[in-house]
Amino acid sequence: MRVLMISANRNSLPEPVMPAGACMVAEAARDAGHEVKFLDFMFLKWEKALGRTRSLLRGWRPDVTGISARNIDGNNLGGPVFFARELPPLVRAIREQGHTLIVLGGAAVSVMPEELLRASGADCAVLSGGTRVFPKLLERVSRGAGARETAGTAWLSEGDFKKNAGAADETEELEDKKIPVPDYAHWLDTRRYTAHFAAAGLQTKLGCRFDCIYCTYKKIEGGGYRLHSAEAAAHAVERLWAAGFRDVEFVDNVFNCPCEHAMGICEALVHLKERGVRPGYHTIELNPLFVTDELVSLMERAGFAGAGITAESASDAVLHGLQKGFCAEHVYRAAGIVGRHRLPCFWIFLLGGPGETRNTVEETLRFAAQRIRPSDPVFFNTGLRIYPGTELERTARREGLLSLPAEGMLEPVFYVSPEVDPCWIMARVGREMGKNHLNFIDQGSLGFRFLPLIHRMFSLAGTRPPLWRFTRTIRRVLRPFGIR
Repeated sequence: MRVLMISANRNSLPEPVMPAGACMVAEAARDAGHEVKFLDFMFLKWEKALGRTRSLLRGWRPDVTGISARNIDGNNLGGPVFFARELPPLVRAIREQGHTLIVLGGAAVSVMPEELLRASGADCAVLSGGTRVFPKLLERVSRGAGARETAGTAWLSEGDFKKNAGAADETEELEDKKIPVPDYAHWLDTRRYTAHFAAAGLQTKLGCRFDCIYCTYKKIEGGGYRLHSAEAAAHAVERLWAAGFRDVEFVDNVFNCPCEHAMGICEALVHLKERGVRPGYHTIELNPLFVTDELVSLMERAGFAGAGITAESASDAVLHGLQKGFCAEHVYRAAGIVGRHRLPCFWIFLLGGPGETRNTVEETLRFAAQRIRPSDPVFFNTGLRIYPGTELERTARREGLLSLPAEGMLEPVFYVSPEVDPCWIMARVGREMGKNHLNFIDQGSLGFRFLPLIHRMFSLAGTRPPLWRFTRTIRRVLRPFGIR
């Protein structure tokens, strides 16, 4: 059959992300014997994206059109952006060109499948495991059978949400399997991505053992770890290196848990380095609980250019409310360990969670000012996006802060502790940014409209990812122009 795969994500801030999942699903469909074309919206303005879609549908007439939706919204209380708003007009544009089965998939669908199905008007959705589920769906359609009953899919029947989640297998072991690495260059304009500081993504595990109240990872990946071996990770890096990629981002939800697994991967990367395979690595997900001198030293030896630490807060009251599984002591300890090394670190804090007050905000700001190296960027986000089915949703309803039904939560809704005003938090962070803390940034910084131009300038200068290492330099250059 003819299959059109559309990667609908157009969000390029703070940098574009190569759609690894959509590419892998397209390859799985191709390997199953189908003719596949790929349309990437990343660098297209909206009207041009719709125009290319219509043109391709008219000229090629695919039997099935898959739409990969990465993000529901921008997760920004101060300037909410609702990406899913583009799905209904996209589906309508596809239907106008004739019959094609429209299948919705991607990370966003795993989080809110019913709400996105109702909003978009797609025929059905792949819940998870697209590389397994989508080829099975295509096989059924090619035989004239119904696509909607395929295991791992969801659909609407006379207004009721139905699903057959039988394809998910949270007990599947990954140790002896290859980590899938798509042929990015076949599907994407990889040069354009890398010019905007995108790195090739690599995931070494599935599942999450933590119970953060706002998080959807367990809903997407399950609660038990399924680990790829260090050897599999090294082989994947070799394949990316051979394909011309010089920067690799580990996109695990928490890179350093289990810590032994991360150590094993780093040791394998050290061996690759000794053999001349030397990409730069980075990750944005280190848990303070598992930051050790041994791990940081090994990451440096392996060739890591930077790592993010998702501390969320430096207050015990807030960390307890977020159910992070660690306390302020671990955050302080992590800062001490990082201070003994040269690895650049990007610190991430969520302000406004359960238990947050003006005093706890001040605790976190003092920690950032006094314990984090001035060369390390510190990102402050205000407000927590509430997703259906999370503990945060239950907390918000219990506190009387949320009355919308689940179907009304597709457009972004946020939690902020009733003990503190979000406008005060954002203003307080802004005052700290306005002082000499040039390493402090907020959501407004990530949405800076000239950031793509800055990407280009740094890229032409030969700078390698991650760009956040140069936060202080960029802010210092922009400050005379009144840009914070």
